Amino acid sequence: MILEKVEIFEGLSASELELLGANSVVRSYPKNTVIINENDHADSLYVIESGRVKVYCSDKNGKEFIMNTLSSDDYFGELALLDDDRRSASVRTMEKSNFYIIYKDDFNKVLEEQPNIAKTLIRNLTRRVRKLTKDVKALALQDVYGRVTNVLNSLAEPRDDDTSLIPEKLTQQDIADRVGASREMVARILKDLTIGEYISFEGRNIVINGKLPDNY
Repeated sequence: MILEKVEIFEGLSASELELLGANSVVRSYPKNTVIINENDHADSLYVIESGRVKVYCSDKNGKEFIMNTLSSDDYFGELALLDDDRRSASVRTMEKSNFYIIYKDDFNKVLEEQPNIAKTLIRNLTRRVRKLTKDVKALALQDVYGRVTNVLNSLAEPRDDDTSLIPEKLTQQDIADRVGASREMVARILKDLTIGEYISFEGRNIVINGKLPDNY
């Protein structure tokens, strides 16, 4: 079952996972579909069965800041199960994606049968909040170069030849939106890393050839 692979449900028993699965619905959305709008009423948790999404915020001029990209076994909207606030970010599919969706009303019915689930979720959410706090701290304290290399390293997947490949086809603007910098600054950093042979490109994919320098 997909739910047993999801971090937020770590520690739940097979019967608890089965109960959650029985109270979820499956939905499929095409590429470039907005699943959640920032400030919408929050009423559901989404688990990604397949596909990829980006989580982002927009300013009043429509400029996007990409907070994260998520793929299979990741989840979003989890706070909807615990409070009645509004969505803090928007989510859009980057390719055709399938989801397991657990609505708050159904989740509350499950808790009546299995109250231990709430304790486990709260513990797992606390761990997630600590990680987010660490990520925000790093973003605030690093310069643009540090934020760019942090993004590259976090997205890269190791290969057998001691290099790492970023499977997502990132544009310079994509990276700029993630780190809160200009495209021109990101372009300059990527150019210098390429000249130094720290990174290279396979088509539109970035390859990290070794440890990136600590400073720029």
